[in-house]
Amino acid sequence: MQRSPIDIDSFIIQAHSLWLKKWLVLTCGDFRTGTFNAMTVGWGSFGTMWNKPFAQVVVRPTRYTYEFMENYESFTLCAFPAEYRKALQVIGSKSGRDGDKIKEAGLTPIASTKVASPGFAQAELIVELKKIYWADLDPGHFLDETIENNYPLKDYHRMYFGEILAINGIPSYNNAM
Repeated sequence: MQRSPIDIDSFIIQAHSLWLKKWLVLTCGDFRTGTFNAMTVGWGSFGTMWNKPFAQVVVRPTRYTYEFMENYESFTLCAFPAEYRKALQVIGSKSGRDGDKIKEAGLTPIASTKVASPGFAQAELIVELKKIYWADLDPGHFLDETIENNYPLKDYHRMYFGEILAINGIPSYNNAM
């Protein structure tokens, strides 16, 4: 996939559609050592926090990727063309504890430009992030009682905020093109 650097001020997305309909792959670990894991994510946000461009992701403590998010300082978010939907289903439904789901999905990890966590050769968008904050969701703070329906096992997500350090993508993500 031919990607080019995108300045944060030129980065354009349809955030709700990107998370809900397109999905993203969250990858955390160290490409150089081959120690990393990935999972498909459909909940999160992009914005500005503490005067920094950021993305926020949520990971349940039962997920294998949670261990990586706890132990490494960076992560990536990757978006893929529609033809990789089945690959994203594999990444989202299987655990890296049980085998090489990235290889099974047919995805090729590649080095990122600024962080240790890898991106993927097939991605149309790679956002590189450094963790800057985390917090556990507190069900006592849910103001909409239907939110609790997402947690029948009481496995509440941990939120991670990452400062965006680099963005590489195809022209449709770049307002400067």
